[in-house]
Amino acid sequence: MLKRIFDLSLIFLLALPALLVTAVVAVLVALFIGRPVLFKQKRPGLNGKPFNMYKFRSMTESRDESGALLADELRLTPFGRFLRSTSLDELPGLWSVINGDMSLVGPRPLLMEYLPLYSPDQLRRHNVRPGITGWAQVNGRNALSWPEKFEYDVWYVDNQSFWLDIKILFLTAKKVLVREGVSAQGEATMSKFEGNKNE
Repeated sequence: MLKRIFDLSLIFLLALPALLVTAVVAVLVALFIGRPVLFKQKRPGLNGKPFNMYKFRSMTESRDESGALLADELRLTPFGRFLRSTSLDELPGLWSVINGDMSLVGPRPLLMEYLPLYSPDQLRRHNVRPGITGWAQVNGRNALSWPEKFEYDVWYVDNQSFWLDIKILFLTAKKVLVREGVSAQGEATMSKFEGNKNE
């Protein structure tokens, strides 16, 4: 309950600047990437329950001759890279915090298709609400391997506290300023999780 009160209180305090920045980014996305300005996708939330996650679009809808979407690195625009590196693409996610689907801090919501691929221990990342930022994000973000990322997520589940959330938010601000770990090595964003093949 304290976590929920903290989330809503911080969003309320930052509401005006957040709304102004969101409006500006929405206009720029429409100009540089196109409409719709928002990307919507089903993601697993608390206990794996699906919810609609919103982000600002950072990729075009470019397709090949067969109609299939091109690879991420071909669709990710320079402005989209800027949005991701500064985490401005995550601003619409604040709505998911307000309506209770997400928290400011928690394991990042990944893809629904990953749910059956987790080990029982990795699946515990869904024992809490997913977050806009999290322990894995401040310890390497997308530069981490999948096993490392899940270890940080589960560690957060086991050690979550009000003060840890405060620490993660401060570290997130620092990471955004220096733009560390935005993508995995050799990837535009992060490679696809294909399960625990070595287990």
